[in-house]
Amino acid sequence: MSATSHIEWTDATWNPVRGCTKISPGCTRCYAATFAERFRGVPGHPYEQGFDLRMVPDKLAEPLKWGTPKTIFVNSMSDLFHADVPDSYVEQVARVMELAHWHTFQVLTKRADRMRDLLRGRLRFAADLKHVWWGVSVENRKHGLPRIDALREAPAAVRFLSVEPLLEDLGEINLSGIHWVIVGGESGAGARPMHKEWVASIREQCDAAGVSFFFKQWGGVRKAKAGRELDGRTYDDMPCRPSVQPPAQRRRLELVGDVISRSSALQIA
Repeated sequence: MSATSHIEWTDATWNPVRGCTKISPGCTRCYAATFAERFRGVPGHPYEQGFDLRMVPDKLAEPLKWGTPKTIFVNSMSDLFHADVPDSYVEQVARVMELAHWHTFQVLTKRADRMRDLLRGRLRFAADLKHVWWGVSVENRKHGLPRIDALREAPAAVRFLSVEPLLEDLGEINLSGIHWVIVGGESGAGARPMHKEWVASIREQCDAAGVSFFFKQWGGVRKAKAGRELDGRTYDDMPCRPSVQPPAQRRRLELVGDVISRSSALQIA
C-alpha cells in the first residue's frame, strides 16, 4: 500500500492483487504494466515477476493499520475482477473494505460484467456500503459504454466512471445512476490524442445530469506542461466522502489479526 499517490483523485493505493492482462484498447499503453515490467527478474522486488497476475494475501490487512482516514484506490496495479482472481479472494478484499469503514475505497474495473454479477451475489453485503465506490473504465464507445450499462445494473451506493484514456467522442452517455465521472487523456511517449470537444461534451452532460465531474489531465508527452485546466479552471468535484471516526489502535490491531488469520487459512485456487 502506498501512503501517498500521484493520482489526482485519490490519497493512497492498496494492491492485494498485482498484475493483469490486456483486454481492450484502453489497456494498450498501460502505465501499470510498463512500471511492473521494469523490475521483472529483480530479486526481492514486489514486481520480480513483472506484470504476471498474482494474489498478495500479505497485503490484505494493510488498510486496517491506517488510523488516519484516506481515500484509497484499490488495485491500482491490477483489476480485482480479473477472471483468474478467485471469488473467495475477491470476497476477502471486500470484507476488509467493510471493516475499514473510516476509509473511502475506490474500486475500478474493466471486467464490469463480473463485478455486477458478484455484487448481486457473493458481494451483496458490500454493495450498499457508502464508503465503497464501484467504478468502470470507459475509453471508447465499443468497449466503454457497455461497461456503464453493466455498472448501472449492479447494486451500489456510489457508482463512478474513469473515462481515461479518452480515445474518441463518446457521444450521448446515459448517466442515470452514475455519481461521479473522471476524465483524462493518455500521457507519455506515444500518447494517443484527446480533443477538447470530447471532454467538454462529457462535462456538459455531467452538469445536466447533476453528476460530479473531475478533470484529471490533458496528458500527452509532457503531462505536467499540458496541465489539467479546462476553459481556465480545474474541476475537482467528487461525491461526498463519509466522515467516520476510526477505531482505537488496539481495536484496529485486533482486526488486523483476524484478517491475517483468515487469509492464512484461505485457499487460493
